Amino acid sequence: MSHNILIMGAAGKDFHVFNTCYRDNAAATVVAFTATQIPHIDDRRYPSSLAGPNYPEGIGIYPEEELEALIAEHAVDEVVFAYSDVNEDYLAVRRALVEGAGARFSLFDVDATMIRSSKPVIAVCAVRTGCGKSQTSRKVVSLLRERGLNTIAIRHPMPYGDLAKQAVQRFATLEDMVAHDCTIEEMEEYEPHITNGAVVYAGVDYGAILAEAEQEADVILWDGGNNDTPFYKPDLWITVADPHRPGHELNYFPGTENFTRADLILINKVDTAEEAGTLEIEANASRLNPEATLVRAASPVSVADPSAIAGKRVLVVEDGPTMTHGEMKFGAGTVAARKWGAAECVDPRPWAVGEIAQTYEKYPDIGDLLPAMGYGEGQMRDLEQTIAAADCDLVLVGTPIDLARIIEIDKPHMRVGYDLDEEGSALIEAVAAAIDKHGARA
Repeated sequence: MSHNILIMGAAGKDFHVFNTCYRDNAAATVVAFTATQIPHIDDRRYPSSLAGPNYPEGIGIYPEEELEALIAEHAVDEVVFAYSDVNEDYLAVRRALVEGAGARFSLFDVDATMIRSSKPVIAVCAVRTGCGKSQTSRKVVSLLRERGLNTIAIRHPMPYGDLAKQAVQRFATLEDMVAHDCTIEEMEEYEPHITNGAVVYAGVDYGAILAEAEQEADVILWDGGNNDTPFYKPDLWITVADPHRPGHELNYFPGTENFTRADLILINKVDTAEEAGTLEIEANASRLNPEATLVRAASPVSVADPSAIAGKRVLVVEDGPTMTHGEMKFGAGTVAARKWGAAECVDPRPWAVGEIAQTYEKYPDIGDLLPAMGYGEGQMRDLEQTIAAADCDLVLVGTPIDLARIIEIDKPHMRVGYDLDEEGSALIEAVAAAIDKHGARA
C-alpha cells in the first residue's frame, strides 16, 4: 500500500526534496505540493517531464492555506516540511495543524538531499536570509580565480515561471537573464556573479544541473538561498551569521543545521553591529559547533558620489526578501544614507500601490524603506509606480542588481555597493585547504 506524502514548500527546496527522495521511490506517492512565501507560485503543476514516469499527470501545487483540506482529500499519511527561514514557533503551529488533521509531520532529510559531486564543492549558506551570502560567494569565487580555477556558481532554485522550461538554466551574460524571463529576485542573485565573471546555473532539477556544470567547472560553488542547507555535499561548508540578529542561529529552521554543521562560521557586518551581537554568536558557536573556524568580516558600503547624499531626503530601496520574511530592519541602502548624512529616509508607504501596498500589509514592520519586490511583471510595475509617486530628493538603491536597468526610475538615483572585508586569513586558508584536499587543478 502506497504511503501518501504532501510536501510543503515555496518553489525551491520542495522540488529538490521530491527529486532526491521520492521521484523514484516506489514505496511513496507524493500527492501534492503546497506553496507559500513567494507570490504567484501556487495554482500550477509540477510537470510530468520533471516528476518522472510514476507521475504521468504531474503533481498539483496548491496554496498552503488549503493544507488541511488537501490532507483529507488525498488521504495524506505524512507531510514533509521543505522550505526555509522560519522560526521554531512557526514550525510548531504547522506541526499542530498537520497532526490535528491526522497526518504525520516531518522535516526534510538534510543528508538525503545533498548530492555528491565529482568536483570539489564549497557551500555558502546562512543562519537567516540577508546575512551576506552574496558578497561572501563573490569573495570565494575571486579567491578561487586567483588560483586559476574556473568556478561555476550553482544558485538555490527560484523557478517562478514555467517549471519544465526552467529545469536547467545557465547564465553567462546579462542577456541570458532576459532570455529566461527572470524576475527581479532572480536577477538579484544571478547578476552579481555574472558581473564578477562567473557562470551561474539554477533551475529545478539539481542532479541534471550538476551534471552539466561539472563539464565546465574546476570547482562548484553552492550559493544558498534564504537559510537553506546545501543541495550538494560540501568539501567546505561556510555559514554566514548576522550580529544584527544574534540568537537567530539557534531557532530558525534550517539555519540551525547550517550553524551546527559548518566548517567555517563567518560573522558578517561587524562594522555596523554592536559588539555584543558578535560575541553572542561566537559564544553560541563555541557551545554548539566548537570545531568550526570563526571569522569576523565587515560589509563596507560604497557609492559613486557620497556628497550627493548629504542633507537629502532619500527613498531607500532594499533587497525584498531580506526585509520581508528575513525580518531585517535595514540594509545597505540605509547604512549608506546614515553614513553620508541623509537628512531623512522617506517613508514610502503613503505612495505604495498594488502589490507593494499589499507587501506592507503582510509585513507591517518593514518600516521607512521600500522592499524591491519583483516576482512578476505586475510587481515590477507597482514598484516603478511607487518610486515615481514618492516625494524625495534621491533614490538610494541597496539591491544587489542595477535596478535602474530593470525598471524606470524617474528621479535622481544612486546605487549602493557592498563587499566582504574579512579579518585575518582564515577564509583564504580554509578555501585553499578544501581545494587541495580534493586535488583540484586548473
